[in-house]
Amino acid sequence: MIFAIASGKGGTGKTTVSASLASLWEDVLAVDLDVEEPNLHLFLHPEFTNTEIAYLEVPELVEDRCSKCGACRDICQFKAITLMAGHVLVFNEMCHGCGGCLAVCPEKALFPSRRELGEVLSGQAGDIRFLMGRSRIGEAMSPPLMRQVKDRLGMMGIAGDVIIDAPPGVSCPAVSAVMDADVIVLVTEPTPFGLHDFRLAHEAFTPLGKPMGVVINRAGIGDKSVYAYCEEHGLPIWAEIPYDRAVAEAYSHGHIIVDAVPTLRETFVSLRRNMLEAAGVPEVSHA
Repeated sequence: MIFAIASGKGGTGKTTVSASLASLWEDVLAVDLDVEEPNLHLFLHPEFTNTEIAYLEVPELVEDRCSKCGACRDICQFKAITLMAGHVLVFNEMCHGCGGCLAVCPEKALFPSRRELGEVLSGQAGDIRFLMGRSRIGEAMSPPLMRQVKDRLGMMGIAGDVIIDAPPGVSCPAVSAVMDADVIVLVTEPTPFGLHDFRLAHEAFTPLGKPMGVVINRAGIGDKSVYAYCEEHGLPIWAEIPYDRAVAEAYSHGHIIVDAVPTLRETFVSLRRNMLEAAGVPEVSHA
């Protein structure tokens, strides 16, 4: 089963929850799909055994062959090719690598080149298998790299369960990360900003038809608006993590909070149980 840990905004505690769940799970693959700013490895401390540079196929123009017909420009839905003042201009930073321009060019004036997207890293953190992507500095698009991380996931094989630390927000990367999940866990906080972005995430992910549950982090601050929203929309609250200095200190030192704050262990054991029940999988006790 694949479990995606998501949130409407950054800073709600999504990675904190992902790390604690991975540390409790038996036979798990932890995947950091927040490729623009991955940080799950800062808590799980994996030993990387494989690093691959990820590339995207992009077009390169041979001007002597180009007839300036505009076929490549017309087929590109992302405006990565334009015809200006009698010259074809290719903006590879905007290219999504679909290959349409290469297929329609009658003069074969475009040939496949590539540009670096980032890297895909895999390894082991104790008993936890680990996989992550990390974008090249300055790279504007993350979905192509995320697809390559997912391809690597398929090559590794899914022997046990998978916990995905998804990108924050509700844009294309976030939706892409949760698309293949069996269950989505939404992490939020009881504040006005938390509720606003939590609502956006719920509305964005609901059409996917996945079982969803909620983790409320920093419980005890703010008001009850998040709780009211969950009740109104039938969203189960699977766990609450209290607003506690010990939790903040553990996080700031890069510690997994379920290990650093033993009183939270039962909270995460219960969360795991709820996630498995939502996926229709009976839990085998190994806590």
